[in-house]
Amino acid sequence: MKQKWTLVTGASGFLGGALVRALIAQGEHVRAFVRPGSDLSRLAQLSGERLEVAVGDCLVEHTVYRALAGCTRLYHVAALHQWTDKDPSRVMAAAVDGTRATLQAAKRRGIERIVYTSCTTTLGISDSDEPMDEEHEFNLDDPETYVQAKVDAEQVALDAAAAGQPVVIVMPSSVVGPGDAKPTPLGVAILQYLKNSPNFKPPVMSGGFNVVDVRDVAQGHILAMQKGRIGERYILGGDDVTHRGFIEELSELTGLAEPGKTQGPGMGALVGTVAELAARWSNKPPPITRKVMRDYAGAFGFVTSKKAEQELGYQHRPLRESLQDAVRWFVTHGYLPERAKQRIRLELRAA
Repeated sequence: MKQKWTLVTGASGFLGGALVRALIAQGEHVRAFVRPGSDLSRLAQLSGERLEVAVGDCLVEHTVYRALAGCTRLYHVAALHQWTDKDPSRVMAAAVDGTRATLQAAKRRGIERIVYTSCTTTLGISDSDEPMDEEHEFNLDDPETYVQAKVDAEQVALDAAAAGQPVVIVMPSSVVGPGDAKPTPLGVAILQYLKNSPNFKPPVMSGGFNVVDVRDVAQGHILAMQKGRIGERYILGGDDVTHRGFIEELSELTGLAEPGKTQGPGMGALVGTVAELAARWSNKPPPITRKVMRDYAGAFGFVTSKKAEQELGYQHRPLRESLQDAVRWFVTHGYLPERAKQRIRLELRAA
């Protein structure tokens, strides 16, 4: 019998790499779809007869179509994970046009089952600590580029499902864990905390967010492929935590500084402005922006994964475990100067 393959787009990324590893561990044959010149270090230890690498671009439909040859399943994970860009259209195109082209290629191939990766930013925010579910309506005006891109791309996936394609949508919250090689905005924030002077108590905002382990999100994708209902959205969340509580967890784990004073919206705007100016100077994407601070500082992004738990059997590990593994990974993979490493508790510096 001819072997059936599963295609994973964005396979060289943080989540995509974790998903490829999880699929292979469960015995699947995976074709990893990556852009030309991608860093394949996340896949280096997985070489074998159950892994193939296909090079292409989700924006170029015929390259996706070619990679889908012999595949029956598709996980569309690829996205440009940055809040904005000097050319914001790059972020929009990667999400919206890339999703449209990928799903069109899948339609032409007659793919039997598709899981599309959205995120909980498409739910908007809440002014209370009541967790949002999949029915919460997006409520941000003029959001940051990445947020609008995910909203629009998710609608492309919903429209495809409504038109008859077998698409299931998963919505991870803020993802953390080992393997964040090209650090996500949350990974950048953790690294900055680890590098701070031990006497510096980082200021925090009111409000909070939801944090989930990348390994749990990968498993949630697999469960959605197996059990998810076509056209449905499933939140894949972890623990709800305030911004203060997040720094307190890091402090308890590492022995580093506790959080400082809670700051108001004016400080948030200043932080976002400084980050954007620094990004222009360094020619790198900003880890935070004025719009992000305007929308999320003081607000709540708490979510519930009850639907995924009941319908898919989804589970998540505690935040403490995820943070410990993330910090250990950063420490042991050379992301910190020696002086900063030595300030962290010995058990976290151990491999």
